[in-house]
Amino acid sequence: MAGTGLAQGVIPHSLREKARWYLPAALAADFLGAGLPVGLVFDSAGQPRALACALGAAVAWTGVQAIRRRYSMRALGESRGVLPVLHDWLILLGVLAVARAATGESSSPLVSLGALIPALLVTVACHKLTYRHLSAARRSAEVVSRVLVIGEPGSADDVIGHLASRTDHPYVVVGVVPVGEGRCTSGVPVAGRLADAMPEAPAADSTAVLEAVRSHHADLVLVSPGARIAGERLRRVAWALHDAGLELAVIPGLVEVSVKRLETLSAGGLAVLRVAPPVRRGAQPVLKSLLDRIGAGVGLLLLSPLFLGVILAIRLGSRGPAFYTQRRIGRDGAPFTMWKFRTMVIDADARKADLAGSNENDGLMFKMRRDPRVTRIGRLLRRTSLDELPQLINVLGGQMSLVGPRPPLPEEVARYGDVELRRLTVRPGMTGLWQISGRSDLSWDETVQLDLQYVDNWSFTSDVDVVARTFRAVVDGRGAY
Repeated sequence: MAGTGLAQGVIPHSLREKARWYLPAALAADFLGAGLPVGLVFDSAGQPRALACALGAAVAWTGVQAIRRRYSMRALGESRGVLPVLHDWLILLGVLAVARAATGESSSPLVSLGALIPALLVTVACHKLTYRHLSAARRSAEVVSRVLVIGEPGSADDVIGHLASRTDHPYVVVGVVPVGEGRCTSGVPVAGRLADAMPEAPAADSTAVLEAVRSHHADLVLVSPGARIAGERLRRVAWALHDAGLELAVIPGLVEVSVKRLETLSAGGLAVLRVAPPVRRGAQPVLKSLLDRIGAGVGLLLLSPLFLGVILAIRLGSRGPAFYTQRRIGRDGAPFTMWKFRTMVIDADARKADLAGSNENDGLMFKMRRDPRVTRIGRLLRRTSLDELPQLINVLGGQMSLVGPRPPLPEEVARYGDVELRRLTVRPGMTGLWQISGRSDLSWDETVQLDLQYVDNWSFTSDVDVVARTFRAVVDGRGAY
């Protein structure tokens, strides 16, 4: 491989271009986030050997993170959520419990536990900071991986189009190597071409791919396998790339499947990707129902003074009732009456047909950024999402969930196809991926895609994450009109 100009252990551009402060920030956050609180709490509580315990906690926490490879360039700045950090923190508790028993350390267990909680919070905050910075850089086409796509022309075009339509990933396609005859329509430069079938000289494929990688400075080769590029032929290409220190990724053809549902297996030498079915039974759905009912009940009780204030403001601001009810479609197509605070004039439904030509949504929903039917207090309620709070009544009654797809109107469902109907296999929600991802600013296709992603990949922990992120989306207010 000496003539390819590729060296062993090539470091991708996406890793080299990450901000240099990520690593020292992570190390400082972990070391000080564990050490300082332990030292301060132990000292104020009169616990023995406060300094030694603080140093031990700091070294243990950074050690756990290092062993778990959290400081690798590949992991720094990437989204991992709260649960992986919590897992690491529980490992820290186990390590320190063993160390405590081995050294005879006699500090109070409750004091020790309380002193270690800041380490978890500081590490999560640091991850959020670096993730936001990295996401902003990638939206500006920085810190990205230069990708070379290999596949049959139609398949390669589909992959390129899908990657180009999203900005929530680090891949930028810089070239395509079609397999077989056929024209690529993606507009991406053709970096080479492989024959229809495996050539008599197997090195021909490897040479063509390595030359394409070199000429386009690719970091990663992404293969969309098909009849013409699979099995032995794909294995030889993989050998050549790995010998040159390059990465190979293979697209299984799945769309919007969470990695939590994927498991890699081996059967007779074949690499098998097992896809677990969506969670529909067991403890998690029971926990979801409990969270819904308890959360709705507590919410209605605590928010009752706010409800009274909003009702008074609506009644004083315009003529008509404070509440607005509307027929929506719920789980398995069952209709129900959804409650909201009224944000429009009382004849808004009758005036909707006159505004049909002003619809700003590209799909089945009706949305206007400056809808003349919305009242003055209604704009404030929509901006803050307070108009949605009466839906807690629907959640308490079991027609809705705290988290789920947007509840559609009957006229929208009447025009659904098979794909959109899958949204109705779960209860609709007060909030969901659509709300924390842009709300009314999303296109129809994006809304459907997010709802299907939720339906197929739901988990109890994902609901908790969506609820937490909803508060930020409400404060931000983007897409609410």
